[in-house]
Amino acid sequence: MILDSLRRDHVGAYGNDWIRTPTLDALARDSLRFTRPYPESIPTIPARRAVHTGRRTWPFRNWVPQKGETFFPAGWQRIPEDQWSVAEILLDNEFDTVFITDTQHQFKPSMNFHRGFNVFDFIRGQERDRYRPKQTAPEELVQRNVVPGNDRSMVEKVRQYVANTHYYREREEDWFAPRVFLRAMKYLEDAARAGQPFFLVVDSFDPHEPWDPPKKYIGLYGDEDYPGPEPIVPNYSRSDYLDEDELRRMRTLYAAEVTMADRWLGNFLDRMDALGFLENTLLFVLSDHGVSLGEHGYTGKVDEALWPELTDIIFYVRHPEGKGSGKTSDFYASIHDIAPTILAQMDIEPWQPMDGQDLTPLLEGKGPQREREHFTLGYNDYVFCRDERYALVCRNDGKEARLYDLEQDPGMDRDVSGRHPQVVRRMWEGYVLEDAGGPLPKY
Repeated sequence: MILDSLRRDHVGAYGNDWIRTPTLDALARDSLRFTRPYPESIPTIPARRAVHTGRRTWPFRNWVPQKGETFFPAGWQRIPEDQWSVAEILLDNEFDTVFITDTQHQFKPSMNFHRGFNVFDFIRGQERDRYRPKQTAPEELVQRNVVPGNDRSMVEKVRQYVANTHYYREREEDWFAPRVFLRAMKYLEDAARAGQPFFLVVDSFDPHEPWDPPKKYIGLYGDEDYPGPEPIVPNYSRSDYLDEDELRRMRTLYAAEVTMADRWLGNFLDRMDALGFLENTLLFVLSDHGVSLGEHGYTGKVDEALWPELTDIIFYVRHPEGKGSGKTSDFYASIHDIAPTILAQMDIEPWQPMDGQDLTPLLEGKGPQREREHFTLGYNDYVFCRDERYALVCRNDGKEARLYDLEQDPGMDRDVSGRHPQVVRRMWEGYVLEDAGGPLPKY
């Protein structure tokens, strides 16, 4: 289960005390919950490559920009032909492999994320999906859902989204998170009748923007009948295009979207339980990255803004035998650990080496296969690394370095690089260059 753009600090089990996430909070009591997980790369597509292959995508060597794309961060490309996906391996081992998603980037003509799935169900219409002609979007509805400071790209995002969705929404089940999880619930019913082992990937684009959940969710955190235009999409930029009221409203809409996604994940898990699948199914629930909502002066997902609101994800592993249930681990688990863990649990050998590691020992209360004393991740031409004491953010050439003392400043608000140049050098050379295998590519 992937929940796109879900921030760790917006989940009750991770310490949030004002956003309602009862499903994820309850799931934490039945799972091994990682307290310091990170994506190995950002944003959506590089992260998905790591999930599906168990291979690191950072430092984005041999990046090939895909034809027809409008968003070009480094590493944004299809699964390379010389890499195998976990779905391909499981399909060869007689699993029914099923992929249900509304994350429209994965089913663009240039992509191939359905490789290895004998069933793939693409739910059309999210965000910029070219599903309906833009000119069919009522202009008054477009303007109702942008703020004066939104840039042209974001206005056009809203225009496409309105064209895709305005004509059919009458009940909650017509929103995207419900549609994704309802489709997944239907598959569970089919699987119960078939009795075949299955590998199911449910990849929900929510709570990614656009943030326009039904009013009942908005009412949990703010005015259901807000008088101004709704900031349902953020610019990927500095946040000074928003006034305080608009920024507060944006945070309200995001919180409401989180609660809606949590509720429909809960409906899906209830159906799993009713059909008996929680007794024999290994479950992963994770996010791919977060999103900035004005913290540190940014909104959206800006490559230089590698602060906790963007880098910190959720990561749960629920074992059907209760291994690790209700426990936590501070191991730097990551999304490229999923594929090797699945194969190890099924006693299947990978077809090629994977960079991630099997998390089974941690589920069993043991130490990891290999210690991770630090972690590195990349987004476009910026890199983040951390250890127990410090976090470093800099460009791919080591310039523009920012250093934060996590013991004194866990929110990463005060740059101390000027006081500790030797720490910056140590982390750059010993973590970034070492993990990257040499100098990082420049694009």
